[in-house]
Amino acid sequence: MHQLKIFIELTRLNKPIGFMLLFWPCSWGLAYGYLVNQDVNLFVYYLILFFIGSVLMRSAGCIFNDIVDKDYDIKVQRTKSRPITSGKISIRQSFLYVIVLCSIAFLILVQFNLITIILGLSSMLLAFSYPFMKRITYWPQLFLGITFNWGILMAWTALNNSLSVDIFILYASAIFWTLGYDTIYGAQDMSDDEVIGLKSTSIKFKKNIRLFVSTTYLISSILIIFLLYDYIGANISTIFLIFFIYSLIYQLINFKKNNVKDYLKLFKYNNYTGLLLFLSIFLIK
Repeated sequence: MHQLKIFIELTRLNKPIGFMLLFWPCSWGLAYGYLVNQDVNLFVYYLILFFIGSVLMRSAGCIFNDIVDKDYDIKVQRTKSRPITSGKISIRQSFLYVIVLCSIAFLILVQFNLITIILGLSSMLLAFSYPFMKRITYWPQLFLGITFNWGILMAWTALNNSLSVDIFILYASAIFWTLGYDTIYGAQDMSDDEVIGLKSTSIKFKKNIRLFVSTTYLISSILIIFLLYDYIGANISTIFLIFFIYSLIYQLINFKKNNVKDYLKLFKYNNYTGLLLFLSIFLIK
């Protein structure tokens, strides 16, 4: 039981916001792909597979991130008690967990067509490069957006066995969404990160951080509206699209500088944001 508790803490399974933010873009890609390939059974089956895959890969990513960041995490108030940093689990055992989780995820991946499998394998390079980005660039959040939303492309190809310009527009919108919400998340650790020399968009734009997040959310919204323009009208899909945009505005209204205790709450609010866009796309008639 003690080992299970450590495993859950290590993989952040007790904090589902992480894997949900990985899953929602997959669901967007599937919902958009469903407009073309209306095989409901396949859609539901793939939705389940992508959810399981999101949980597995997010869990593996958390462990690998903690291994790479162990010498930094001990210097940050929010992360110094994590299992690897606090010595609750060895790096060797942690690596073993990463291998097991990735192996199970691979069994999920091979259920799809060849182009989706290739995209999935290529995403591994992105996923395991991400932890190093905050050492070399002020834009790790952008790299996270590219990585975390890769599932949009995979979901589309899983249903349609090809890529299209439209799905890249959705992908770009999701990248700007992630760039915004992870800047909010990174704002929690700005003071610690500056001391230990880590970089982020939160630090780069700290004097105008609300303006920066507003810009990313605005671009994300414009791209979504452009993509779904032909479907906007007096329908339930449009209502959910309006709620999606409002959820971004709500975050901006409540994102106040130096109000650190609210940053995590606003970051988690994006779980609703992801759900709202999924419903908007899925309910298009």
